[in-house]
Amino acid sequence: MVEYDCDELTERERARIIKSAVSPRPIAWISTRSQDGTDNLAPFSSYNYVSSSNPVVLFNSPNAAHGGLKDTARNAIETEAFAVNVVTAPAMERMDHTSASRPPGESEFDLADVSKAECAAIPAPRVADAPVTMECTLYDTVEIYDRITIFGEVERFHVDDDVTTDGKIDMTKLPTVGRLGGPYYTVSEPVDFERQF
Repeated sequence: MVEYDCDELTERERARIIKSAVSPRPIAWISTRSQDGTDNLAPFSSYNYVSSSNPVVLFNSPNAAHGGLKDTARNAIETEAFAVNVVTAPAMERMDHTSASRPPGESEFDLADVSKAECAAIPAPRVADAPVTMECTLYDTVEIYDRITIFGEVERFHVDDDVTTDGKIDMTKLPTVGRLGGPYYTVSEPVDFERQF
């Protein structure tokens, strides 16, 4: 076994190990609207929810861009609203296309040909054909070194009937996409397993 002292690794080396070890990572395909009305859409894999939170609180840690906040983070903080859209296998290529850096005035919805709809509870768009969307209002932000973690309180869920059985989300109908280390993605494949506890 090889052991590494984190102080002796470069930032890139540390990132490579942690992104491979903490996987698969769910992807938040986050949609926002800037104060000047430009719609933004970008994927982030440093995302999850606060366990047992009531109300439900999600968190996301976007990277900085060129010494400042990325459009998604800036929009979410300035407007206090964002939507998290669940990515499934049919949307993988369009999702990946929205990860490219674009000037602030350009909408990734248009560039990646992603259909959008208006959210019901917040001033932001959502991915129209996402099987699940969570509309969030800004709960808090926390700066950790050179990153900012954004917490959002879920105000409304949109769940497509096509991914439900008897009114509940059916994971056999929801092939979610996750991020692995390096250039790799993965698609969920449920394992029928009888838990012991």
